[in-house]
Amino acid sequence: MHPAFSVIFLTTLLGIAQGLFTALITAQVYTLVELVPVEKSHEFYAVGTLIVIIFVALALFASFFHLGRPERAWRTVSQWKTSWLSREVIALPSFGAVAFIYGVIQWFGLDMEVLKLGQYSISLSLLVGLWGVVLSFVLFICTGMIYTCIRFLQEWSTPLTVINFILLGLASGFTVATVYAVYTAPGLVNMFGGWAIFFTVVGALTRISSLIRNSRIKPKSTPTSAIGVRHSKIKQTAQGAMGGSYNTREYFHGQSKNFLSLVKWSFLALAFLLPIALLTTGLITKVAVIVVAAAVIQYVGLLLERWFFFAQANHPQNIYYQAT
Repeated sequence: MHPAFSVIFLTTLLGIAQGLFTALITAQVYTLVELVPVEKSHEFYAVGTLIVIIFVALALFASFFHLGRPERAWRTVSQWKTSWLSREVIALPSFGAVAFIYGVIQWFGLDMEVLKLGQYSISLSLLVGLWGVVLSFVLFICTGMIYTCIRFLQEWSTPLTVINFILLGLASGFTVATVYAVYTAPGLVNMFGGWAIFFTVVGALTRISSLIRNSRIKPKSTPTSAIGVRHSKIKQTAQGAMGGSYNTREYFHGQSKNFLSLVKWSFLALAFLLPIALLTTGLITKVAVIVVAAAVIQYVGLLLERWFFFAQANHPQNIYYQAT
């Protein structure tokens, strides 16, 4: 498939927003049960949520470049019963709205106790935040299922697609949370950094598993099934058209196998290997610039990973257009 940079930025930026919000609520839960130094600063959570909203806004801005008729985007919600894209369009603003409400509660000091569980006091902001985390995971699932449900694209049609969207989003979000904590809440750095390393390691394992799976795929469509001619030897000598077309532009990336291999090994190093090494070093040395470098390098790696994700999907129609 031909990777659309608007979708690449949409999915990666949203992943950071969802992961960062999950990190903030994780910190609030940890402080509630006193697993980390108690962070009662409303400003910490409010500014953190503002960063989440900024990432969501940037993702939405990127998404408009993928729409042929942006003014009709609202119509996508009408197919929510059958379309994962429609469900994503509903889940995304729902997540953003709940995150915004959470930020307002924290910024204006509107928090209050609403429930008592033993020695633990459950606040309004925590309940709103937990609901936001649920919507975040719903959004992860909807985004991943947009691609998983396309069965004729065998590289995408696997539960690993959804799992990788979740894990890579959490990894990048917790890495950004680590950077945020370095400058605002040093007591939370080890917690955020530890989870960032964990999600990055697990994400690497599942992404490598998907690469191994995809390398062993046997295409269900063949030249014989594509054109309906039952013959043992079929050789295509021409595309059938002298110029390019929508099919040749949108369903094939146009890059060589060597280029794909370069991108694959690059994203494995930049999205996983280097961030793990830098985060570990940063947590040990407490040097802020190392943690910042981990976040920047990881995001570059995720851009390459998402490009490869789209490019690796081999549309069956390419059997007919292979001799472009």
